[in-house]
Amino acid sequence: MDNATASNTPSRATIDPKEAAHFGAMAAEWWDPKGSSAMLHKLNPVRLAFIRAEIDRHFSTDSRMLRPLAGKRALDAGCGAGLLCEPLARLGAAVTGVDAAAENVASARSHAEAMGLPIAYRHGELGQLGLSGFDLVCSLEVIEHVTDKALFIGQLAEAMADDGLMFLSCPNRTPASRLLLVEAAERLGKVPRGTHDWKEFATPDELRDLAAGAGLVLGEPKGIAWSPTAGLHLSDDLSLNFIATARKI
Repeated sequence: MDNATASNTPSRATIDPKEAAHFGAMAAEWWDPKGSSAMLHKLNPVRLAFIRAEIDRHFSTDSRMLRPLAGKRALDAGCGAGLLCEPLARLGAAVTGVDAAAENVASARSHAEAMGLPIAYRHGELGQLGLSGFDLVCSLEVIEHVTDKALFIGQLAEAMADDGLMFLSCPNRTPASRLLLVEAAERLGKVPRGTHDWKEFATPDELRDLAAGAGLVLGEPKGIAWSPTAGLHLSDDLSLNFIATARKI
């Protein structure tokens, strides 16, 4: 079987139509900080603090630079309506965003145009879009929603340049995450019902193995924790959520 045929078989798909429909239904509210994506708006600055520090470390840029990604290409896979794409573009990158939901891509394009940001948005299966050579590849809070984690991370690796930097984040599969991220958050309306399937969360060790299978080495994960006083913040506590870099071996 040739590569073109293999890429069109169901086993090569990572998009779950139910997941795409779930998140596509939220497209109109994605940029509303008080809407169904409110938790992402609170999470985004925490993730960006980690991302900026690792960008400076990997690319040897100065933390005072406004556009450390100038001249570089960035990919956000599972971009939603562009909450991460737009900050990456403001950091100077030529950004491509890919999402499984056409509604999200339409919302992302509309918002980027209103902000004057030239971001390229694509809809469809990551592995079938022919993307490659990106200096920066991100996929945040996405791994739990794909049908084949190993295949998806392999596709992310294929899209990244040999000397590139990857960012992955995921809820950790622990009793604490089940209680707070699934049962409490959905019951209290902090996230829409059906957003999370606890069984699909990946542990840091599982993510490390998945990365290794794609020819990547995972960096030391950093926890994203919550407290009544600090809210969401970077932490050594990995029990709820974590973010990590990955590089090609």
